[in-house]
Formats: sequence, structure tokens, C-alpha cells
Amino acid sequence: MTVDVLIVGGGPVGLTARVLLERWGVRALLVEKRVELSPFPRSRLVNVRSMEIFRQLGLADTIVAGAFAAEYGRIRFRDTLLGRDFASAAMIGVNAPVPESPVIGVVTSQDRLEPTLLEAADAADAQVRFGAEVVGLAEETESVVARLVDRRSGEETRVRARYVLAADGANSTVRELLGIPTAGPGALGHVTTVVFDADLTGWSAGQPAGVYATAHGSFLPLYPEGGWAWIAPTPDDPERADWSGLVSNALGPDGHGVQADVLRVQHWTTTAYVAERFRHGRILLAGDAAHALPPAGGLGMNVGIADVHNLCWKLAGVLRGWAGAGLLESYETERQPVAQLNLRQAVANAKLMFQAQDRRREQLRNGAGADVPDQVELPWSERYFAQLGLALGISYRSGAVLVDGSTAPQGSLQALPHASPDALPQASPHAPPQLSDPDSDPDYTPTAEPGHRMPHLWLTPGRSTLDSFGEWFTLLTPDPGSWEQQADPSSLAPLRVEGLPGEYADLCGLRPGGALLVRPDGHIGARWTDRPDGDSAVRRALAGISRSTPLPT
Repeated sequence: MTVDVLIVGGGPVGLTARVLLERWGVRALLVEKRVELSPFPRSRLVNVRSMEIFRQLGLADTIVAGAFAAEYGRIRFRDTLLGRDFASAAMIGVNAPVPESPVIGVVTSQDRLEPTLLEAADAADAQVRFGAEVVGLAEETESVVARLVDRRSGEETRVRARYVLAADGANSTVRELLGIPTAGPGALGHVTTVVFDADLTGWSAGQPAGVYATAHGSFLPLYPEGGWAWIAPTPDDPERADWSGLVSNALGPDGHGVQADVLRVQHWTTTAYVAERFRHGRILLAGDAAHALPPAGGLGMNVGIADVHNLCWKLAGVLRGWAGAGLLESYETERQPVAQLNLRQAVANAKLMFQAQDRRREQLRNGAGADVPDQVELPWSERYFAQLGLALGISYRSGAVLVDGSTAPQGSLQALPHASPDALPQASPHAPPQLSDPDSDPDYTPTAEPGHRMPHLWLTPGRSTLDSFGEWFTLLTPDPGSWEQQADPSSLAPLRVEGLPGEYADLCGLRPGGALLVRPDGHIGARWTDRPDGDSAVRRALAGISRSTPLPT
């Protein structure tokens, strides 16, 4: 069997890649060594940027329909689940709409998200094989040959693909076969997830949350209609553990009368690393195969979804001939720094969670009875999930972003509307966020500088600038008529010209004749403050971004 792209891994990242490639008309095969989708909740937070991507794919409404209401976008800290809050923090962009985006993030379990993604692509053009494990890879000049073993029958088959996209998780077989090392703390601890049913509405209905963090583990409501998960360190003898009893004990003194009906138990390891390379010839790593992040803050799956949103249009361009193979070099250049940034933040988040619980334990040690305060001042002052900078403010610097004399110089833009004046960082608003320590300011300041995600602005009621992007480049300009001739139909790269309301020109650093060239992933690839001389500026920019001089593929 021969395909354009072999996707290894059937989690949210691999499934999203399959949908994206199918929209580009790329023939893909997804293989997953499990015999079915995972029945465990696993990742829980779909952030605002991921929801923007799903809106682009027409999936946002379906995902929202199966998710929790916005008020569940909160983490509550309690001594026990059945106790009172001693601290609470909102998940920014999830607990309420933000003006910087046309969508809102959601709390939903991964086992509810994955079926939606699986059904979103045409099975004829983007096939899926469950129970198929990659056991060998051989790179050739123009393709990769993968050896697959059917885990049910033991039969071995071969698939030839022009490229392999590995999204096979933290214990990536593909990464191991390639011998790609990782850098970072590595394994942080062994954890167990217990999925159970119990009637806990009396303690949770009035104070909804996506996560209840307690001294005895974290409790997570799984679905709007019911179901719970308890996540705690794995006990010394998990094979003999009384999971129902452990859950009841973790509920606290008032929970001994609660019957916990245990449905599933999963043991896993919290890991933290970034792969030293995201590419090996025609094989590219994405998601947890490229970077494993601690779960605190809900960053991991969302970074992986953004990985493939960045990568799939580049693969499509190379495979369809309007981009050179060199374009793929920009994938690692752009995404590896993002992974490292998110790793630092996820580790900081974990430390902040422990600090909040340590402060509570100190209160309990130093107080007694009525002398124990009801509240703990959070070490991050309600900023634990205030991470719009990580979700929306990432800036790319690579050969696929043009920042030269043909575009507006750096620092020439004003901040776009809707950024809170109190949240403006002291550093340049055009610099990518630097969150190497928990005191860094992660707030998002919208900007239309090349390399950044195009800010959300309403073009018409209900239609955002983000809705004009798809399987094409987009030229946003206040003067579409004069730029139409720049959209050379002989250019191989797909391009659409979209009118930008004149009132947004100054805000985007444009004069009335200027334009922004936006890549298919929504990041600005080039900018002209005014209309350039001649009719070849866009064609040259597209060639520069896509490196469209054909290279061997």
C-alpha cells in the first residue's frame, strides 16, 4: 500500500492531523496500535487556540455540545472533595469568553473528543487501522517503508509513504526506532487514574469545577451527564489495591457512606521532556512524541494540536508541488521553542499547585478548629490558568516568515484592541512570551507583526478574521480591488484576497493600500505597510515563504 502520509498514533494529535490532511486532499493512513480509541479521559482541557483550529475545521459546535458548561472552567482546592474551597482559580479563556477570540475553550474528556475527530474525516480518503503497530521504518530516497504488525492476528504488512507523521505518544515507538534523544527532567512520578461512578452532586453541583485538587488526589467530573475520575500517586502494591475503598477514603470523613463504583483503572507515568530533533529525514514528530508535558495547566494536548496545524499545510504544499521540501525545515524551527516554553510553564504550574497545598498544610498545622482560615492566598494570584500568551501569543521566526525591507519593520505596530491596559507587559508587546519563571506575565497583547497569529477582529457580525483562513494563503487588505492583480492565478500556492475593514488598518500597522499575507495556519507570513510597486510582491512573498523552487520530493 502506498500513501502520501502515514500517521502513527490515534490520539487527538494524530486524529487532528488526519482531518487537516484530508481537507488538503492529501491521502493519509492513520495506524494505532490499540484496537480501539482509548476509554480513559486523559487530557481534559481544550484551550481557546485549539478551539479556533476546530472552528476552522467546522468541529467547534459539536465539541462544545458534548463539553461542560463554561462555569466548569475552574480549579478548586479543598482539603477533601467533600470539604469547602480554601482556594480557587479560573481557567482564562475557558470559564468565560475573551474578546481576543471568537471561541471559548472547553473542559471535555479526551474519550469524548476523539470520536468527534475520528468521524470528521472521510474514511475513504483518510483510512484508519486500529491494532496496527509500527515495528520498523526504512527511509529511502523518496519515501519511507513502514513495517506494521497486526496485534490481533500477528500478520505483518508494509506501507510505503512519502512522509511519516509520528504522533504516537510519550513512549513513542517511532522516536525510539530513530534513536532521537530527549532533554528535560524525564519521569516525574507514577500516577493512577480511577474512573468511577458515584453520586457526588451534593458536594459539587453548587460549586462546579473541572478539577478539584485535594490533599488526597484530584477529582475530575468526566461528562455533563455524570462520571468521575480520581487521580493520585500509584500505591506501592497496585495489583492488590482496593480502589473503591481508596476513592471513598480520599473523599474524606463524610465520604465513607458514598459508594464508588470503579469502572476502569489506568497506571501511567508523568514525564517532562522535549525531543532534541522533531525531524529525521521524511519522518516528523508531533505531540507527546516530540514533547511530553506535566498535566498541570492542561498544556500538552493543545501544544500537539498546534504542532500539526503548523505542519500539515507544509506537508500538503510539498506533496502538491507548490512548496519546496525546504519548507519542512521550518517546522522544527518554529515548534521546538514553543514546546520548550510550554515545558517550562508546565513544570512551573506543577510547583505552584504544590505550593498552594503546602500553604494549606502549614495553615492546618499552625491552627486548630475555628482558628484555621477558610482561604489560602494562591502563590500565583489567580494566574495559574491565565495563559493566553501561550495559547494565542506565540511568535514564529523562521524562513517561512518574511521580516525584511518589504514588510513593516519590527516595533511599528500599536497594540490591537481588547488587550487589558493593566495586563500590558513592560517589554515590547511584539516579543514572544517568555515564561521561564512563574512571575513572568503571560497575558496576550494582540499584534499583526509577521510571525504572530493574526488577531481576531470581526469582519462582519459573526465572521472573524480567523474565519477567512483555510486551505489557502489569505491576503487581508483594506483595498482588495488593487491587490486582486497581485493574486496571480499562475501561482501554484492557493491564495484568496479578503477585505479588511478600513477601521482596522491603523491597528494592523497598515496604510489604506497595505496588506497582510496570512499563512494557512493563521500566522502572518508577510506584511506591506502600503501597496508595493509592481505586481510581483505577493508572488515573491509566497515563493519565499513556501520555498516554491521545486526540490526533490
